[in-house]
Amino acid sequence: MRFGPRELLLLLVIVAIPVASWFLVFNPQNKRITEKKAEIEHKRELLERLRAETSRNSDLERANAETAATIRTIEARLPTNKEVDRIVRQVSTLAVDSGLQSPGLKSAKPVNAALYMEQPLEMKTSGEFEGFYGFLIDLERLPRITRIPDMKLERDSKGDGQMKCEFTLSIYFQDEAVKP
Repeated sequence: MRFGPRELLLLLVIVAIPVASWFLVFNPQNKRITEKKAEIEHKRELLERLRAETSRNSDLERANAETAATIRTIEARLPTNKEVDRIVRQVSTLAVDSGLQSPGLKSAKPVNAALYMEQPLEMKTSGEFEGFYGFLIDLERLPRITRIPDMKLERDSKGDGQMKCEFTLSIYFQDEAVKP
């Protein structure tokens, strides 16, 4: 077999085709495959995060339902502005039933308290301390939301175990004109 320039050229072409295909076809294709695999892995991570967040949705929905039920329960304890007078009568009846004198009431202007209103009532009463303590316990058991922000207790000047009390009773209520 003779090895001449023609055969040498054929050998160079045969060797050049795979080398050229490596640089022009396979190497760029391998880079694209690597990039696509990285992109697929990134999308899988995002999908896993999305699945985790989606699984929390049912927990959040349940928590929101529980919160809404709690809010409805608290709002049920808030009278409307028309029912405040009935609460005042209940408080007065509680004081008399506890052995205190009928309280003197002085109503102040209602105050905004977040989404609701607060009706402060300045009350004065007198009687025995045990009766007043029972009155406070009964007041605490009322189904409505009330608070006593300030209180002043004094012994009666007669010294016979009687006391005088001045306090502010705040009753929370919903203003019917402005529903939350």
